[in-house]
Amino acid sequence: MSTAITAEAGVAGSAPAETEARRIDPVTASVIQGALENVAVEMGYKLMRMSYSSIIRESEDFGAAIIDAQGRQLCESAQSTPLQSGPIPGYVRGILAELAARGELLRPGDVIMHNDAYAGASHGPDVAFCVPVFHDDRIVGYAVTTAHHLDIGALTPGSCGIVDAIDAYAEGLQFKAIKVYEAGKRNDAVWHLLRANIRAPDLVVGDMEAQIAACRIGAVRYLDLIRRYGLATVEAAADALMDYSERLMRDAITRLPDGRYAATTMIDGFLDSDDPTKRELPLAVTLIVEGDELTVDLTGTAPQVPDRPINMPLHGTVDCAIWLTLRSILLDSAVYGHIPQNSGLTRPIKIVAPRGCLANPVFPAPTIARFCPGNQLADTVMKALAQVVPQQVSAGIGNLKVIAFSGLKGETHWVHMEIFEGSYGGRYGRDGMDAVDTLYANTRNNPIEDIESHLPLRIDRYELRDGTAAPGHWRGGLGSVRSFTMLADGGASVEGEGHRFPPWGFAGGRDGVTAALTFEPSDGPVRPLPSKLPHMRAGAGDRFVALGPGGGGYGDPAARDPPKVLDDVLDGYITAAQARADYGVAITAGGVLDLPATEALRASRNRA
Repeated sequence: MSTAITAEAGVAGSAPAETEARRIDPVTASVIQGALENVAVEMGYKLMRMSYSSIIRESEDFGAAIIDAQGRQLCESAQSTPLQSGPIPGYVRGILAELAARGELLRPGDVIMHNDAYAGASHGPDVAFCVPVFHDDRIVGYAVTTAHHLDIGALTPGSCGIVDAIDAYAEGLQFKAIKVYEAGKRNDAVWHLLRANIRAPDLVVGDMEAQIAACRIGAVRYLDLIRRYGLATVEAAADALMDYSERLMRDAITRLPDGRYAATTMIDGFLDSDDPTKRELPLAVTLIVEGDELTVDLTGTAPQVPDRPINMPLHGTVDCAIWLTLRSILLDSAVYGHIPQNSGLTRPIKIVAPRGCLANPVFPAPTIARFCPGNQLADTVMKALAQVVPQQVSAGIGNLKVIAFSGLKGETHWVHMEIFEGSYGGRYGRDGMDAVDTLYANTRNNPIEDIESHLPLRIDRYELRDGTAAPGHWRGGLGSVRSFTMLADGGASVEGEGHRFPPWGFAGGRDGVTAALTFEPSDGPVRPLPSKLPHMRAGAGDRFVALGPGGGGYGDPAARDPPKVLDDVLDGYITAAQARADYGVAITAGGVLDLPATEALRASRNRA
């Protein structure tokens, strides 16, 4: 049996959507759109400035959005990540469904906490706080923030790298539409429970309180907008803006030739496992284009892993990975400019996923380590799209890695989550981007100064990784090298991908380079580590060295301009020997391009 989803599933207790947008002039609609976007941006900045942890303050691993009474996203914070803001409508649907099942009503002053991975949440550590917005005793929307929290009470410290959880209960605390404030009164028992069950209570609770404050600011600003223009006008603007975004997406789909376009990607899984059902697993995508509608069929994806947490929630991870990729490629902002980011964009898209597969697991299958598989799923969607819009995609991406560092200072835990960059493949007309977060992640790196001033960690190396530029007319992006030394006893756990299978080359470009991770103890031999590693002890002086992957190349390397190849050699990205072997470009020992020799080399290859 498969589960099919569309963007706007019904919301319990909401009014039915109108079939036609109420009439509103485009100028007023545009002004209201800008005001809504500013509300979400203000929520995001307030959350960043009030948060305690670097994952929110520096990496911007959070989301902020206003949702209307029907559960549709009106706007999102521009500085947040797609994997945080994208799932917010699903969080609201999950909250309302859970409250309805319990017979609970929402009242002014309520604040709801929710992280149920099987009811909209992306995974357990991404906790949402939701403030219902009332106008004339009627719910007119919801102000919502999400954020990744550095500990959620899982079996080992941190909230990433929990790769050995056997079920959802081993992943940490589950909050299913819990009222942390009820009618304006703080529910102290919930906060006591929180503090007693997480390892870094001041940090985590401080971030949560920042989320609530940002939600309340958003609710006030949204009400101000309604009072200024009137509820009917704001709702009419929302309908018109969603219809506009929907038309753009339908027009983009219509330009694709009808047909079926399939792609498959293999993920590492658990490379050190003796169980073949836990390693080297396929993600399968078939895009079915029919007129102005697009179905994404995930049939053929590997079955869920029942006792390892690389399963991906259908709502909150899989749908966002798909929507983000389609929107980015089909409605490229470089071509279309600014587009209202709302639920209208996803109306023409249907997702089909077999129940019980990696992309639609059945509770209580664990999901906390869904991050890297979901990013690989987005890459597979792009690989399928490459068959119909080859000049709008990049070659294969180099995936990311997360290490959760932790330790004790006396009786107090410290926890730090570090996201290690990947890279993009080459794309038509441009080389791949080096050492960046890719696709639906889009977080920023933590400044070295911030890490070293707050934590017992030292960053010894942070540089581009030599030899990872995959050959192509437009080369793949380079990975990075990052080396962390423990300055105190502690430990680390790892959640990564791409140690076995390299990013795919496209249109004659070569495949990229796989990632790697090594452990260098202060008193023992260096040893390689797999892409997923349960919590391991590490002592002061021990070092972790992460080698980032290089993205795939795009196009025939022989078509690359020789001066660009020379630039890559002079920049240290490739060697002169690689220039000759991969590109047919001759460079002298003095670093000068030898054009006659290059022409001869390429001519001989063409004859062969």
